[in-house]
Amino acid sequence: MQTTQLYPLKEEMNLFTTTTSSSSSKSNFNLFTSSQNINKHISKFPFIIPCKTTHLTLPPCYSQQKSSHNTKTEAVKNADVGIEEKEDSFNKDRLVVRRPVKELSDEEVGDVAGSGAGDGGVNSSGIIDATLNEFAKKMPMFEPERMESSSVEKPLTVNLDLALYKAKILTKNFRYQEAEEILEKCIDYWPEDGRPYVALGKVLSKQSKVAEARTIYAKGSQATQGENPYIWQCWAVLENKLGNIGKARELFDASTVADKGHIAAWHGWAVLELRQGNIKKARQLLAKGLKFCGGNEYIYQTLALLEAKANRYEQARNLFRQATKCNPKSCASWIAWAQMEMQQENNLAARQLFERAVQASPKNRFAWHVWGIFEANMGFIDKGKKLLKIGHAVNPRDPVLLQSLALLEYKYSTANLARKLFRRASEIDPRHQPVWIAWGWMEWKEGNLDTARELYQRALSIDSTTESAARCLQAWGVLEQRVGNLSAARRLFRSSLNINSQSYITWMTWAQLEEDQGNSVRAEEIRNLYFQQRTEVVDDVSWVMGFMDIIDPALDRIKQLLNLEKSSYKEPSEYSPGDNESTDDEASVGPYSGLYVGNDLESASGFDLDDFIRNKLNLDPDQLDVLLEKTSNPSVVRKVNYPRRRIFRPEDKTAATLA
Repeated sequence: MQTTQLYPLKEEMNLFTTTTSSSSSKSNFNLFTSSQNINKHISKFPFIIPCKTTHLTLPPCYSQQKSSHNTKTEAVKNADVGIEEKEDSFNKDRLVVRRPVKELSDEEVGDVAGSGAGDGGVNSSGIIDATLNEFAKKMPMFEPERMESSSVEKPLTVNLDLALYKAKILTKNFRYQEAEEILEKCIDYWPEDGRPYVALGKVLSKQSKVAEARTIYAKGSQATQGENPYIWQCWAVLENKLGNIGKARELFDASTVADKGHIAAWHGWAVLELRQGNIKKARQLLAKGLKFCGGNEYIYQTLALLEAKANRYEQARNLFRQATKCNPKSCASWIAWAQMEMQQENNLAARQLFERAVQASPKNRFAWHVWGIFEANMGFIDKGKKLLKIGHAVNPRDPVLLQSLALLEYKYSTANLARKLFRRASEIDPRHQPVWIAWGWMEWKEGNLDTARELYQRALSIDSTTESAARCLQAWGVLEQRVGNLSAARRLFRSSLNINSQSYITWMTWAQLEEDQGNSVRAEEIRNLYFQQRTEVVDDVSWVMGFMDIIDPALDRIKQLLNLEKSSYKEPSEYSPGDNESTDDEASVGPYSGLYVGNDLESASGFDLDDFIRNKLNLDPDQLDVLLEKTSNPSVVRKVNYPRRRIFRPEDKTAATLA
């Protein structure tokens, strides 16, 4: 019997082919043949079929002739080459479906490598053909860059909320650098969320980094595809503070386009037009705010102030009632209403409204400040000081409360105590210009002219373009006028008017200086120049009729707005509404309609101030002076209550103040 030498077949064979003949001259090799052919052609071939990670070994076959084996081997090779070319062309034309990334551990990789090495010398390239190699290259698990990017998981949204809150606390404590780092990380992780951009822009604005703030707002508007109204609004507020009125209008318009229901954009835009003297345009914007957003306390409050300015006080009271009805805890609405009654000399009504204001927001610094000034002006000095001390106890980082308290102490107590309070206020916020101006005024009154000049210069070094700078220059000019430096006084008055040309006091003070020097013609020229360049603000009374068609229909007794009564009117003092800080435990209060109109402040209003601060603020009325002494020590405050402030000093640079 003739035997043949066995050769292992290393190449991959075509497993599923058909043929009509078993001759060795055919190009295809039949794995599955009839039983007769199996008995006739028997050779020993170990077949290994790749099937994922396992190997299937077929039973050995025997052949009678060696030439038959060689011929069939060449046939298999030729068949494989032809099929591979067909598969290559087919794979290039068809769509490739990428499967999800699958990561293999080191142990699994080792198992796969070990299984390939332990096949008795079988090469892995013979198992995986060129088609599988090309397909494997398209899989994500064989692309390191995609593997690395997919392995970095995005943090949960709750981490964004926590980071924003932490940045808010750091900003409140003047730790701006740390807040910036947190917000920049938030932008990297959540670039589609607009809140980090808004917060970071405000932090940069507080540091007078105007260019950086603009860049952040522009980046945020692009990242959110212009659909976030808060970014547009904050950007508009920034441009408005810098005096770029046209740019601010465009940004407010973009905010309202992004969201018609964004009430802050309508209100901010209306306030801008009011400051520019465009009363009619401001009313139209406020009307649109009510139309698209419904009743809002700030819209009603601004409309009420407009009615009061036009001497329509009953209409103003009705709008104030609607404002407090929309939000009984709106401290700004109660304060604005109280100021109107104070201007009308309805002092008891004003006091009752101030009481409602502190009940609505016990920690609001504006409520305690304005109420304390009101009581001091009415002659109740001790009560005024007490209210300012309460406000400082709940807001120890506010310099305005200490500034007003220092002026009261100077007027009714001693200058040394006032200096101590001024110094403490300047340490709290070195960039608050009114503190330096008021301190310089006190030193001038005390005869310390050099100290007063240094304090005025310190205020101007913070920012020489604001309205506070204009008031500082005017006060400094009066100082030089009193000591006989007339040329310096004229230069200071001129510089003040270059900043604020609408200041009546500055124009008249300069004219009086020329009058005292015997220059009557020059004094008259200065007066005429003021009346020629001043801005006339004319209100359109007929607007009230048009407003009836779009105002909130829920207004009761709306027809009372048509009663345009004439009465004497005094120019109301400028008011800046504060943060609406409401408390959960304070009961909701309705609109206050039963106001007492009169001047008898001795009448009891039924409000116990001492009991209120004990229950709501946890303060002892007898320990207010002790708390003031403790907070007057800068080292104690920084060590115990607040971390060391990392802020820039006034002498570092002169930039726009965005406080």
